[in-house]
Amino acid sequence: MNKKINILVIEDDKNICSYITTILSANSYHVTAALTGKEGLSLAASLCPDVILLDLGLPDMDGCEVLHQLRVWNRMPIIVVSARVLEADKVAALDMGADDYITKPFSNAELMARIRTSLRHSHGNPQDRIYKALDLEINFEKRIITLNHRQIHLTQVEYQLLSLLAGNSGRVLTYRYIMSTIWGPYIDNNNQILRVNMANIRRKIEKNPAQPQYVFTEIGVGYRMLENEYESTL
Repeated sequence: MNKKINILVIEDDKNICSYITTILSANSYHVTAALTGKEGLSLAASLCPDVILLDLGLPDMDGCEVLHQLRVWNRMPIIVVSARVLEADKVAALDMGADDYITKPFSNAELMARIRTSLRHSHGNPQDRIYKALDLEINFEKRIITLNHRQIHLTQVEYQLLSLLAGNSGRVLTYRYIMSTIWGPYIDNNNQILRVNMANIRRKIEKNPAQPQYVFTEIGVGYRMLENEYESTL
């Protein structure tokens, strides 16, 4: 199935671009590379790739502007691959529509896992399926959560939060995205209400809330849920 998947790499560093291309080609992906933002935008429009890997430090335009222009007309998965490590850069890229953010340097395994996760989320609605990871299971249709085969009772807001994260498992969702999705676009930027609800959820599903197994905090950015074991491997 990987042979049918086209990936566009927008990266100005020729060595890194060649390295990524080699990794992806070895895993049977078809790869097209662009060294500038303008070239990347042109290739994205003509090729409509399944996934885009986007560097932020491009020579002709900032990668965030490329991301913004891409999101005007398409919803294809975009993974930012950047040397920028500041939380503000990660939040800005994710809020602008990036599906994921990988910091350089990265391992081959991490890159491939992030690509598989993005591809899974681009094929259908994750909430059509059951979420299962370790001892936690969520049946979205029946709205039932079980831990070690024992039903867990959440409030309506807690369930909405957990199902949002589980439906996007493996991906980082920013605080702003979560809050606007659950409480609406006019919620203020104070995420205290989100932190309180997440703490309550962790007390109910985590063996040790201080060392979570299911819901992880990306400090200063948002939350990420352990990837769904039921999702098929692409």
